[in-house]
Amino acid sequence: MTKQALQLVVHIGALLPLALLLWDFWWGYLSADPIREAILRTGKPALVLLVLSLACTPLNTLFGWKQLLPLRKPLGLYAFMYVCLHLSIFVAIDYGFNWDLLREDLFEKRYALAGFAAFLLLVPLAATSSRWAMRKLGKNWKRLHRLVYLAGILAVVHYLWLVKADYAQPLLFAAVLAALLLLRLKPIRQQVANWHR
Repeated sequence: MTKQALQLVVHIGALLPLALLLWDFWWGYLSADPIREAILRTGKPALVLLVLSLACTPLNTLFGWKQLLPLRKPLGLYAFMYVCLHLSIFVAIDYGFNWDLLREDLFEKRYALAGFAAFLLLVPLAATSSRWAMRKLGKNWKRLHRLVYLAGILAVVHYLWLVKADYAQPLLFAAVLAALLLLRLKPIRQQVANWHR
């Protein structure tokens, strides 16, 4: 598949959950608790896209799929877009900008604290995603963008702490993220490189 075709697939795939959410909202197809459903339906795409952005480099390491590397940035930015929507619905619609209640819940509900911490880590990454920022920051750009792994861990923890019964999906995300992090370790990367040779 060509680079342009892959990018088109990413754009369509990333915007599809939002289009479906807007469609269901417009036609009244959301559940009896539409706000909660909207929060969940923006949170999950954020996590999926974040994990996919983290998977590009390991997949290239494993299989030599260099065409995936340019997809890291759009996947990451779409993930951040969904995080912003997720947080906006939570703050503006669910809590109605009640800052006292939000502050109280932030420190009483651990899932909210983990999710907010992940958001705070993603803000500087999204803000420095341009080529201009890469040039200005130089070697520090890579160091800064390693925070994406911590953001990914916090996002999975947020999901794990949020669910009350069915842990299958958050544990699956945790397993995938753990595998991706292991593939980033230098000894494992060297083993993969030796295997390729």
